[in-house]
Amino acid sequence: MTQQPKIPRATAKRLPIYFRYLTFLNDAGTDRISSSELSDAIKFDAATIRRDFSYFGALGKRGYGYEVKALLDFFANVLDQDSLINVALIGAGNLGQALLNFNFHQSSNMRISAAFDADEKRTGTILAGVPIYKMSELKEQISAQRINIAILTVPQGVAQDITDQLVSAGVKGILNFTPLRVTVPANVRVQNVDLTNELQTLVYFIENYGSITTGL
Repeated sequence: MTQQPKIPRATAKRLPIYFRYLTFLNDAGTDRISSSELSDAIKFDAATIRRDFSYFGALGKRGYGYEVKALLDFFANVLDQDSLINVALIGAGNLGQALLNFNFHQSSNMRISAAFDADEKRTGTILAGVPIYKMSELKEQISAQRINIAILTVPQGVAQDITDQLVSAGVKGILNFTPLRVTVPANVRVQNVDLTNELQTLVYFIENYGSITTGL
């Protein structure tokens, strides 16, 4: 993967959205698109889109817009879409099982390849095509499958201990669905997903701003 410039976190979170819509446009046979047309489709304002794209240099032409195929290829490289990314799921309870059934259907290069659980009734089975291993096999499987990203859907009381195990096994990124803000070394990144907080934020915007889209 080509070394990319450092960009703001908010911009990085929008890149997969751009990529998915550009894929749709390319499949539909669209040759070019303007920032205003992109804005209408994905509900980010045109100035934000142009600013996001500007971090990567001159991707379009004034008065012409952007070539869809060229832009799609560029972001495919930025997002490393040519490489298959194996992800580990830790915790195969209700939320974990929902994620296994979903398993990144909208992404061509990500998949949950291994799940881990402490419940022996679940381990040794296959759910949605993904094997569920014992926690004692975590380090071995993460190494064997070259996994460096994990999704954490475990009870809060064991979240830090399991995080420590993941870090020890070599995981570099954790998507944390637990309420606990886990502690990791500086070379490991954690993305916290608090569903309650997201819903409360959504309710706040609905009650105070109506149907206005807030973006990221």
